[in-house]
Amino acid sequence: MKASDVKKGNVVENDGTVYQVRDIERSSPTARGGNVTFRFTLYSIPGNRKFDLSLRADDELKEVSLDRRQAKFSYMDGDAFVFMDDEDYTQYTLDAAVVGDNAGYIVEDVEGYYVQVIDDAPVGLQVPTSVILTVTDTAPEMKGASATKRSKPATLNTGIEIQVPEYITNDEKVWVNTLTGEFAGRAS
Repeated sequence: MKASDVKKGNVVENDGTVYQVRDIERSSPTARGGNVTFRFTLYSIPGNRKFDLSLRADDELKEVSLDRRQAKFSYMDGDAFVFMDDEDYTQYTLDAAVVGDNAGYIVEDVEGYYVQVIDDAPVGLQVPTSVILTVTDTAPEMKGASATKRSKPATLNTGIEIQVPEYITNDEKVWVNTLTGEFAGRAS
């Protein structure tokens, strides 16, 4: 496909490596007759290594067909995460390197995880945009805390640490935005 047709989320191959397109910047030259260039922010599948690629509008990128299988997290197998396909119960084992920073957002019994599969091999994981996690360790609310919105660090049940408002206490459930890694509200 032409570089100008590539969309965010597409999976492409470049120099024998498979990447997912995370961001596209288009730059139009000011001079007449100049070529429009596209700067792609790519992340390798597997491995999630960032790679920047600039192409002209007519340059070709090979699209790779990637299956997205809805799955639920089942259990840990050593350092690997095992997911089960919602439809046909296939088990996909994703090692820690494939999961990367998403490890802190993997919780049992949650919908919205997608295992990315190329030729039946699991190569990536898409997590829901927000998940509910439980606060396991945070400082108690300060007495006489002013009404200003101050935050404090909190460790969550998956081991990640985020900033939460002062009024959040241990054992509370909170929404976490998986794109920004930020507190997104109290969960009921």
